[in-house]
Parts: sequence; C-alpha cells; structure tokens
Amino acid sequence: MHCEAFAQGRCRSCTLLPVPHGRQVADKERAVRALVADAVAATASSHRHDAVGPVWDEPSVGVSSHFRNKAKMVVGATVDAPTLGITDAGGQGVDLQGCPLYEDAITQALPVIAAFITRAHLVPYDVPSRTGELKYVIVTSAPTGELMVRFVMRSTEAHARIKKHLGWLREQLPHLVVATLNVLPEHKAVLEGERELILTEQATLPLHLGEVTLHVGARSFFQTNTAMARELYACVRAWVSDVQPRTVWDLYCGVGGFALHCAAPGRAVVGVEQSAEAVDAARSAAAEAAAAGVPGMDSVTFVAHDATTWVSTQQGPDLVIVNPPRRGIGEELASWLEASAVRYVVYSSCNATTLARDLKAMPSLRPTRARLVDMFPHTSHYEVVTLLERAPR
Repeated sequence: MHCEAFAQGRCRSCTLLPVPHGRQVADKERAVRALVADAVAATASSHRHDAVGPVWDEPSVGVSSHFRNKAKMVVGATVDAPTLGITDAGGQGVDLQGCPLYEDAITQALPVIAAFITRAHLVPYDVPSRTGELKYVIVTSAPTGELMVRFVMRSTEAHARIKKHLGWLREQLPHLVVATLNVLPEHKAVLEGERELILTEQATLPLHLGEVTLHVGARSFFQTNTAMARELYACVRAWVSDVQPRTVWDLYCGVGGFALHCAAPGRAVVGVEQSAEAVDAARSAAAEAAAAGVPGMDSVTFVAHDATTWVSTQQGPDLVIVNPPRRGIGEELASWLEASAVRYVVYSSCNATTLARDLKAMPSLRPTRARLVDMFPHTSHYEVVTLLERAPR
C-alpha cells in the first residue's frame, strides 16, 4: 500500500507500512505462537500434563488497503479550511482525508463532511489554546455503503446549526442514515463523552453479514475490518459446530456478533453485555433474523449485565465465548472458569500478552486450536482466537 502522508513524514500511524504485508502477518503469528506456547508450558509444568500446544489454522488475511470501516478523525485548523486527520506534536491539525486505509464510502464522504463543518460553522477545537468546539468526526460505513457520522463536540452550542444544515448533508450523502452529536466537555485524551444526541430518525447502522444483520449504535463496539470480522465469526461458528454444545454463553457480547453467528436449532445461547444500548441492538438483530426464518434464533437471549458478576450467579454452560477488551478477562472471571464445569472456552483476543496471562490462570482449560486474524494490517495489532478444552480431571 502506498501512502503519500507516510512518504512525506506527515503520518506514522501505520508503523509497519515499509514491511511487506506477508511478512507482517508471519511476524505477528510468530510472536503470538510464542506467547501461547509459553503459557501452555507454564501450566504443563505446574499441573503435570504434556506441554502440547494448539493446532494453528492458517491465518485469516485480507486486503491491505481500503479495509477500515471506521474513521476517527481529529478536526483541526480553521472553520473555513478544516483538517480531518490527526494532530502533530504541536497540536496542529494534519489532514488525512486521502488515507488509503478507509473504505471507499468513507473516503468519498470526508470532503463533504469538511464542507459541512464550514457550512454549519463548527469551530474546530484547538488543543494548545483549549478553544473551539468540534473535536472529532467519527465516520462508520456498512457493507452497503450506508454511513453513520458522529460529531464529537465540547458542548451542545452548535446543536441547532447542525440540525439546520443536516438536510444539506443528507442530500450530499444520500447513504447517510445515522447522525449524532456526542458531548465531550473535558480536555482529556478520550474519543467520546457519555452524552449522545441522535439527530436522525434511525439510531443504528445495519451491518449485513450474510444471514445475520448486526445493528451498530453510536457507542457500540464492532471490529473495524468488516471482511476480517466475517472471517472471525465464521471460524468461531465452525469450531462451535464441531463440538456441538447445547448451551453457549457469549460474554462481552457487544451487539451480538458471536452469539448470533453461533445460534443453531436445539442450542440455547445467552449473550451478556454491560451496555444496555448494545443489548437492545442485539435483541433487535435476533428478532429480525428469527422473523426471516434463520434457524436457532428463537433460542438466543441477551442480558444487560456485567459479565463477571453475572456468571457468579449462574450454572455454567457447555461452552463460553469471551471477547474482552485489551486488558483480558481478568483474575476473577478466569478463576471462575477454571473452577467451573465448562467444557469449552473460545477466547477471542486483541492482546496475546493478556491472553497468555489468562491461560496461565486456567490450567485446566488447554488450547487445542488457534488462529491469527489479520484485523489491522500495517500495525503490530491483530486478533487471535483460541479454542480451549477442559483436560480430564
């Protein structure tokens, strides 16, 4: 992938861009394998079983450009000539509207959004002086080309102007289906605030992934590489199908991706997620799929609860899926899984360091299969999914 901003030294976000893509993947897999092997060896020595690691499937690798379905753009410079991209060391805006990472629908939308900023007089936030209003624009695209655009601002001062000119924006971007104003008053290194004002009739962006359509809200998590998300869901669905559990929990389920893809006749699936908004979206997706006749959807339920607290009050299922943030599942949940009768765990991780730590805390659950998913080309980041099976007692 050629990037003019990288060549000119204006952006170094893609730290591995000079490295051939195939080598990037091989290096990531080598590092992940080493961490998992170390965890397996550590549990083998402490529990006196063979240090046999998982069988590694071929990595899932997609295209190396135009793959990101979300652009998180810092807004800089002036209201008459705004930049959308990042800030430099001095806090000044660096424009990256031509970044080759983003899907075409986003690339085509960014100049229109820049013009809208001028039209609605949304003054960019200036980091050094802490003045101005508009901090970020976050654009998400669906496989259909439909868009969600979020304006992250210090206050609601521009609410009326955004609504006034929103009709113009929707005329210019006919596929814009969700627009929001997020309020982030504090000067701190976070991307969004707690308050979200929905500006359109539709509040979620539908992501069509074959039989399942997920509904992503403004503050919902979804993988930023749609093609690799499909690969990840397909891999987990196949592994779950192979072991044929009758009961499945999907912890940290978000908008229901794993839970809905693993539904099957005769299988009870429960998704657990702390965000009530995400749970509502997951329930809507399940209801739509059931109405469309997708098998097994009538047996999928979702619960709005903290996963670690919730499991402590339940009888364990046959199989648990966990997809935690970078910090991993943590000591409490790992200890619960270790002490439970759960036979299988599917662990999807974006940080093999915390995955390895959690594996060491669950020595009775041994990795039998694993796969690297190249979710984030040109960076050191990745997704790795592992199937754990309880060793005979």
